[in-house]
Order: sequence, then structure tokens, then C-alpha cells
Amino acid sequence: MGLNLDYPSGATPLDPDEAAGLLPAHITTMGQLNDWEAQNIIQAELWLRGRRRDLLSLAFVQLLHKRMFSETWKWAGKFRITEKSIGIDPKNISARTHDLLEDIKVQLQYKSYPMDEIAARFHHRLVSIHLFANGNGRHARLMADLLLEGNGVSRFSWGQNSSATADIVRQQYIAALRAADGKDYQPLFQFVRT
Repeated sequence: MGLNLDYPSGATPLDPDEAAGLLPAHITTMGQLNDWEAQNIIQAELWLRGRRRDLLSLAFVQLLHKRMFSETWKWAGKFRITEKSIGIDPKNISARTHDLLEDIKVQLQYKSYPMDEIAARFHHRLVSIHLFANGNGRHARLMADLLLEGNGVSRFSWGQNSSATADIVRQQYIAALRAADGKDYQPLFQFVRT
């Protein structure tokens, strides 16, 4: 049996080599993959508890992704090497991510924006760079939440306080990211605390 992934709207498909990096052989559908990845992410959250971390370092960015997806993908924690429909040229990922982390350090030092805005912009830029072959949104959301927690602010709700269905929340999230791509951050600022 092969892997049959029916991608939801807005998801970035894996290329065949990336899909071949799936570790659990029993997974054949998107639903099974989502469930498996969710369990892997719970393990990463448990690993994070009480652990000191240098959140704004390339090493931590990659380690967190590895912890989130190490039971799912062989390439977990490794920056992507393939072109995607979104994201930057793979050869620039390391440098652009480093620049982003340095920008965030300066924004925190000088309080350039309110904390929620710094975290939302951080999330958007991580998604825009599109560091990994899979899991970029989930990774970027957790990175933003960790940034908030590290600065004494509660995590974002990411649409969980909405009465909308999961599909509608996903559509709102993608629409907010696309608006931010066009430099209109207000929908994203509203969505993260919805």
C-alpha cells in the first residue's frame, strides 16, 4: 500500500523524495498522518516543559522541528532542499532565518511593537521562509507561542476560541497569512487571539 495524501486547501504538497521519508509504514492516508504527527507534537510539548532554551537560535529552530516530527519524517529538523509553491529559495533558508532571529532580538530589546505583534510577525515570517518540507505552520505557531511565554505573555489561541469548524478556522488562518504577505497584518493580529 502506498501513501495517498489528499492535501487540504493551502497545504504545500511533498515531493516524492520527501514523501518517501515517512517513517511509520502503516500510514497511508492524510487522516492517519495528521493523527500520528499530532501525537509526535504532544511528545515535543512534553519535552519542552521546564527546559531552558535559546529560542532565537538556528539550532533551536531546527531542534524543535526535529522534536515535533522525529517519529514521522526522516528529514525532521533539516531545512528543505526543494523548491515549493511558497517560501524562499532553499539555499537562502539558513541566512534568512538567522536574519529573522536577529531582527526579533532587536524588536524585543527595543520593544519595537507590542509583544503580540512581535510574535505574530515572527510567525508570519517563519511561514513565509517555509523552512521545512512539512509542518511549517505548526512549527511557526509553536515558535510564536514559545516566544510569548518566554516574555511572560499567554500563548495565542489560533482560532480555537471561535465557534467555526476546523475547515473555516483553517481558511481564516490562510487568509490572514495572505493578507500579511501583502503587508496587511490586522487580520493576522485579530486571528491569533480569536
